[in-house]
Amino acid sequence: MTAVTQRGDAQDLRIGVIGVGVMGANHARVLAELPNVELVGIADPVRSQSLRVTQALGCQGVADHKTLIELGIDAAIIAAPTHLHHAVALDCIAAGVHVLVEKPIATSVEEGRAIVAAARAAGVILMVGHVERFNPSVQALKQALEGEDILSIAITRVGPFPPRMSNVGVVIDLAVHDIDLIRWFTESDIVEVQPQLSNVRAAREDIALLQFRTASGVLAHINTNWLTPFKARTVHVATRDKYVIGDLLTRQVTECFGFQEDGSYSMRHLSVGHAEPLRAELIAFLDAVRHKSAPAVSGEEGVASLEIAIRCLGGTQAVAARKPVRRVAG
Repeated sequence: MTAVTQRGDAQDLRIGVIGVGVMGANHARVLAELPNVELVGIADPVRSQSLRVTQALGCQGVADHKTLIELGIDAAIIAAPTHLHHAVALDCIAAGVHVLVEKPIATSVEEGRAIVAAARAAGVILMVGHVERFNPSVQALKQALEGEDILSIAITRVGPFPPRMSNVGVVIDLAVHDIDLIRWFTESDIVEVQPQLSNVRAAREDIALLQFRTASGVLAHINTNWLTPFKARTVHVATRDKYVIGDLLTRQVTECFGFQEDGSYSMRHLSVGHAEPLRAELIAFLDAVRHKSAPAVSGEEGVASLEIAIRCLGGTQAVAARKPVRRVAG
């Protein structure tokens, strides 16, 4: 019998976090604050990172995920580097441990599908950590678009280069969030991809202009880079009857409607909640574990968004081979 079955009637869920970099440490922080949750421990081979979290939260620290599994956990948050997701997730699933895997689900579509298949065969909950879906402004946007005939979506996600980033470019680090949002807003698959990529300062692409068409006919555009000196996160959605604007940083959502022939229209600011997205995401995952219900972001959805992101990177090697563009000040 698995640990989950043995403790199926227990009130508290025993949770572990695998990988405690910036994101993993935040997961651990939130889990330690949640009711009916026991943060059993964290696993990270970097002792300095592990000590920082265990001393702050009073949980146990171990060097690897297999030792963490042996402590007896019901579920695990996998926030290790992406290239480790496949092996770590399969080990957890084989032990009957439910998993939330941070985005992207894996380094390849094949690995992602293998994780999905293993979770289905084992009967464990698999959720992918597309935390932007839990941003209150995104949820207000989603609600405003219910039943609307969406025509186009334009998303801007830009900011300065993050020093921690080294192994991926802006498509996997940033744009994959918005690929997921486009699929979620439209409830339709992306069928056409037209990427324009360039690298100016980084080894991988640090500018991406991505255009899409969904199976339902929606045109979508993502503008993302690591060259903007400030962060900006905006979503513009045009429907047949309204135009909705969301600022994901300030959490302001504005709806324009009632268009008249003279060019006038009405505007209103929509109500937006104040919940911390990561906390809402973890609560949704734990609810799915407790009730054996469908997760908010399925493994299949995580694989679909990864597949589109990889399609966008089809010409990366050719782009990376070009010399960076030198810009003259003034």
